[in-house]
Amino acid sequence: MEPFVIATGTMDYAQNTFVRVMTDMGIYGVGECSAFPMIVGETQDTCLVLARDFARLWKGKDPLAIAERMGELNLYIAGNTTVKSAFDMALHDLSAKHAGLPLYRFLGGERRDIVTDITLGIGEPAQMADKAATLKAGGAEALKVKLGKKPKEDVARIREIRKAVGFDIPIRIDANQGWTFEEALEALGGLEPFKIQFCEQPMRTYNDHLLPELRSQTIVPIMADESVYSHRDAERLCRNDGCDYINIKFSKSTGIAEALRIQELAAAYQIPCMIGGMLESRLALAAKVHFAYAAPNVKFFDLDTCMVGHLEDPVIGGVAYRGYHVSVSEEIGIGADISPAFLDRCEKWVI
Repeated sequence: MEPFVIATGTMDYAQNTFVRVMTDMGIYGVGECSAFPMIVGETQDTCLVLARDFARLWKGKDPLAIAERMGELNLYIAGNTTVKSAFDMALHDLSAKHAGLPLYRFLGGERRDIVTDITLGIGEPAQMADKAATLKAGGAEALKVKLGKKPKEDVARIREIRKAVGFDIPIRIDANQGWTFEEALEALGGLEPFKIQFCEQPMRTYNDHLLPELRSQTIVPIMADESVYSHRDAERLCRNDGCDYINIKFSKSTGIAEALRIQELAAAYQIPCMIGGMLESRLALAAKVHFAYAAPNVKFFDLDTCMVGHLEDPVIGGVAYRGYHVSVSEEIGIGADISPAFLDRCEKWVI
């Protein structure tokens, strides 16, 4: 893919893993995860090694018992939420196919209009402003801007972007843990005049205890991202007034089942959520749309991961884009697969 720059590093290829779970009934489930080493601590290689171990654990067992199967993975190894999410996704796809339903209906959801934002990686202010203007002219309805460098430089980036696009389009910012507490105060204070919809993850997770104080000193709403992997993390932040919003990602939550728990827990505290991602293809993005249809507390959508620089699209079916409006078909399951011709060029393991 085209290089994608955030505060903690640069990705020049998508470290994705595709999983297919076969059954003796002739149906199979598909799943995908996208490792982002500088955030989740996993790489494509770690995912591939564990995927083979996970497959051996599951052979001969009931794939419809999703909680039991995922429980086995969690007992086998702590963490490694990204690769676990691909297996969770495959089981949900398989279970929905077995029920003869699109995944969102299997989850009890309903269709609704979903509009994704589009992300700008970190660059020079003028360059980012030109890109933002181009995206707005092309129909973008919300911009997500990566920041997390020196506060004055970050303020300059947003100042130039606002000059280029005006104030009639929402701008969300994501610091990816790049600021200290003092830098976050300086940056958010400087950004207040520019009508920021929210700021994702301003500081490292070990500064979570400072989030309530940060919120008290800025009018920019705070969205927790790397600070929330599970519903227990969500409960801790919500209880301590640590955030205004929560960003849910399958690569953090171990997949769909835990993502549903997070959005439900957050709803109890009246904390809206966003569904986001790493660098997934349109297959995993389709699963996220199904999840969003079934998760009424998900109010924001960051489903642009295949739009930020992927140079190849191997997906059959999957999420569809009408401009920045996102939808899935009524096919059973997730409604997506990977092209056999593409898979023939990939390394693969069969257990």
